[in-house]
Amino acid sequence: MAVDNKQIAQDVLAAVGGAANVTSATHCMTRLRLNLKDQSVPNDDEVKKIKGVLGAQWSGGQYQIIIGQNVPKVYAEALKLGIPGEGAIDENLDPGMKQPLTPKTIGMAILNYVSKSMVQIIPIMMAAAFCRTVAMVCGPNMLNIWATDSDLYNLFNTWLFNAGFYFLPISLGWACARQLGASPQLGMLMGGVLIMPEFVSAVAAATEAGVDTISIYGLPAAANNYSSTVLPIVLCMPVLWQIEKFLKRVIPDMLATVFVPFLTLLIMVPIALVVLAPIGGFLGDLVGAAMFNMGASGGIMGILATIIIAACWEFLVMTGMHQLLITLCIAQLANVGFDSVVCVGGNIASWAAWGMGLGAFLRLKEKDARSMNLGFFISGIIGGVTEPVLYGCGFKYPRAFAGMVIGGAIGGAICAVLGVSIYTLGASNFLNLIGFVGGDNSGMSLTVGIIGSVVALLSSAAITYFFGFKKEDLEEDRRLAAENK
Repeated sequence: MAVDNKQIAQDVLAAVGGAANVTSATHCMTRLRLNLKDQSVPNDDEVKKIKGVLGAQWSGGQYQIIIGQNVPKVYAEALKLGIPGEGAIDENLDPGMKQPLTPKTIGMAILNYVSKSMVQIIPIMMAAAFCRTVAMVCGPNMLNIWATDSDLYNLFNTWLFNAGFYFLPISLGWACARQLGASPQLGMLMGGVLIMPEFVSAVAAATEAGVDTISIYGLPAAANNYSSTVLPIVLCMPVLWQIEKFLKRVIPDMLATVFVPFLTLLIMVPIALVVLAPIGGFLGDLVGAAMFNMGASGGIMGILATIIIAACWEFLVMTGMHQLLITLCIAQLANVGFDSVVCVGGNIASWAAWGMGLGAFLRLKEKDARSMNLGFFISGIIGGVTEPVLYGCGFKYPRAFAGMVIGGAIGGAICAVLGVSIYTLGASNFLNLIGFVGGDNSGMSLTVGIIGSVVALLSSAAITYFFGFKKEDLEEDRRLAAENK
């Protein structure tokens, strides 16, 4: 049954006090976000009952109504009804609000800075990693189209892959600067300092001579290679941002174009190479070693961690806490080129969430409910968005979450026990299967990844079908189905 976006807009505005109570409105990928004059008007339970609404909540002073991927059309209809609109915003990028400094707000600010900076470079990593995936598929371990010494194999496996990952400090310098409000050009320049050929050569010479440090301004700096690293530039950029802001305040405008970037770089070089980059390199090594050891050799801790992540990942998505794990995953892929725990669990969890929507579609009889859950399944497996099924199915029928959790755990266990890894931070839809291609045994890894994903989807759908609904839910569904015949 077709979705009536105009009716949804009318019902939503009526529930929040009319267009006159809306001071401004925006939307992201799935949510209509309203700023209200009188915040006491909306009743969450009543709003959630509106046909076409999946959920509602307050966040950052906004009233966010979860609608799904048709939210731009609902937003357009709401504009016609007289609300002031401010256009679309990126998913989860809520308008900033000044908040008191507490350990919680500081922690959230750090998490937002790191995760949102890294999200900006995901397309770079996806493109570069997909080139290596093509090389693995066409190479001798799978289709055997290209020999390992062929020009095409080396182009895709080495040149194009390294173009994305080797220069990560430069890409991240740009992304971090954008997130903070610093100059993106200076961010790229700072990233370039960390991997400039002369610095890399000096580090290699020191290592060969058995020396642990090199000299920067006469100060000892750790002889580290920062190519393909994440945390060193992430630590450097907030300091560069503050230095740049200070210099912009004290240097006259007629001199700022030259002297602000020059002095910023002059001050940052010793701070970065002597203090911050070595700390970032050390922390990155710790994270990489911990995640590698957790997933190595199918150890019991790695298996349990993968199962837990696959079972619980989507609950983290609903709270935004998954961003921390994505950050660790990106660091792991940058450092060693694969991940056997976090990325695997996250991929499997998506298939289990889609299975919940499929199971609900097969179980329910009422046309609107069936149509909606089929839409959740399709928007997930094709569009890569799990929010609609989480709010529209899981929150409406809480027992259905059991299917998602158990299905995710079963699929995660298959992948963990058989020891597969993710090599590409790929798409969030069914194409996430491509991430299993890589390493020396690509065929086996992809096969197990597909099996684990499909098992997660089907077991989640089956459990949702048989156990995901209370007796009262099914009776109400049958009553509505009979009325709509």
